[in-house]
Amino acid sequence: MNNSQEHVTMVTGERMGEEKEKRAAVSTAATAASMQPLTRWTALLFAAACGLAVANVYYAQPLLDSLAAQFGISHSSVGVVITVTQLCYAIGLILLVPLGDLLNRRRLIPGMMLISVAALVVVGTAVNRGILLGGMAVVGLLAVVTQVLVAYAATLAAPESRGRVVGVVTSGVVIGILLARTFAGLLTDAAGWRSVYLASAGLMLIVACFLLKVLPGKDPEKTSLKYPQLLRSVLGLFVQERILRVRAMLALLIFMAFSILWTSLVLPLSSPPLSLSHSAIGAFGLAGAAGAVAAARAGRMADRGMGQRTTGIALALLLVSWLPIRYTEHSLLSLILGILLLDMAVQAVHVTNQSMILSVRPEARSRLTAAYMTFYSIGSATGSITSTSIYARFGWNGVCILGAGVSAFALLFWAWTRRSGEKEG
Repeated sequence: MNNSQEHVTMVTGERMGEEKEKRAAVSTAATAASMQPLTRWTALLFAAACGLAVANVYYAQPLLDSLAAQFGISHSSVGVVITVTQLCYAIGLILLVPLGDLLNRRRLIPGMMLISVAALVVVGTAVNRGILLGGMAVVGLLAVVTQVLVAYAATLAAPESRGRVVGVVTSGVVIGILLARTFAGLLTDAAGWRSVYLASAGLMLIVACFLLKVLPGKDPEKTSLKYPQLLRSVLGLFVQERILRVRAMLALLIFMAFSILWTSLVLPLSSPPLSLSHSAIGAFGLAGAAGAVAAARAGRMADRGMGQRTTGIALALLLVSWLPIRYTEHSLLSLILGILLLDMAVQAVHVTNQSMILSVRPEARSRLTAAYMTFYSIGSATGSITSTSIYARFGWNGVCILGAGVSAFALLFWAWTRRSGEKEG
């Protein structure tokens, strides 16, 4: 068979797979509708699993000094621990999350969590830097079970309550991200840094067992695409679904703003005149946890068809939040107010985004989530890199101007896309 014949055969096979997938979408929706709706207790269990999984990515941030001393890594190089974890998380978004549309999630989700448990034990008992980095890589890779859970929750939820369920599950992600540093700091002071990862392994094991018990044995019909076709179809979704393109760009911008604040905040708080301790700095995550409340509320508003309105209000609050944040070095109460506004705004937009994109293609929810969260990761990484560089050159004022500029662009982008035709959702 020559090259042209092979190409035609490959294209024909992909088109047949896509046609089968479209027909399966109807069956998927019917199967999902016949399943018992997700109970509130199960949604909270999903939220707990998401929080524990995503926290594994962030535990190392306040532990870098301890890790550097333990493994003889210089302070200029110890950041590689964070880099490896985040890089593997991004790889997991691309390679693992789409598997939720292909494999039975009752086995996939607990399986990913159990492998995470093993990796956490490896990290907690590591005797050299090679084992540490290897364990961290697997921890980051498998932390994307969070996104598989969010997509599955949207599938199990009744259509009229899908936004509320996504909001509840996402609130677990918010709490996990924001409290990971506090949890790690407190446990390290009490029992050493290894206890953080061993405790997380124990909690993950317990939650995995609960999920294995409560997840329905019957999963909506899966896609007929082969794995390589499945990965290529993620790009196809960008071409086919305008709402995904718009909402993914908003995710990039809002999480860039989020990361600009949280990555650089330790710098002015730990420097004179404030000179706060690490425990005190970590406590500011408690203020950010209010974003969990906004996440649940935004989900309910999306269910009532108010997604666009919620987005506009939240993006306006995101921009306003930088005004009180600007006065961090003069008033900690002003900082707390700014954190409350920023985190509520970011999480409200995030949940609205997910509620809207997960409603368009029931048979491709895991791939939609993978595509969306890839932009989330790009935004987070960009915000982290730029914020510390800007602080070094222009101080806290420069960071706030950068954050406000990104937030203003997000608001303008939303207004432009709404005017150009995005439907209310």
